Amino acid sequence: MSETNENKKCGGSDCNSSCQSDCGSGAAFLILRLWLGIRALLAGIEKFGYYQSVAKPVIDPATGQADASGVMINVNVKHYAFDHYSGVGPLIEKFKYEPLVPKFALGLFDHLLGPLFIITGVMLLVGLGTRLSLFVQGLIYIALTIGLILLKQEEGVSWLAIHIGLVAFALTLAKYNKFALCKKC
Repeated sequence: MSETNENKKCGGSDCNSSCQSDCGSGAAFLILRLWLGIRALLAGIEKFGYYQSVAKPVIDPATGQADASGVMINVNVKHYAFDHYSGVGPLIEKFKYEPLVPKFALGLFDHLLGPLFIITGVMLLVGLGTRLSLFVQGLIYIALTIGLILLKQEEGVSWLAIHIGLVAFALTLAKYNKFALCKKC
């Protein structure tokens, strides 16, 4: 094997600067892909979350036992269940009176938001349809941005702009996708 061909291999002491850049870009894409995947997966799961108030006895700090007086306090305990799904949440009432939001689209978006986040998050984490899942996430964040603009939630718009920038950057780095089930997707 010639000296030139050996220098094209990535790894070891013969790794040239172009290859090192590719290795760094691959690592950057992996970190970004994992972050965006976890972010989407957890955002989707949170759509199924709810709090339930539960009465618990007050614990005596000295003994670690329930207080002898029998005093109870209400504690909010978080649970997850399919029947408590809320895609857009309490904001849906505000959107119902927004003339720029089509009513059919609001219901559809509300029902699909959580599952789409979960599906695209899992796809990114395992590396299946990476470009497609990134593109869908970008569309989701654009739709969420439109909603927040209509509600005049400027701080939320800024946060979503950061997410859109991360998705766009991930799409530009997708050619360095090394650890995936489907590298061409």
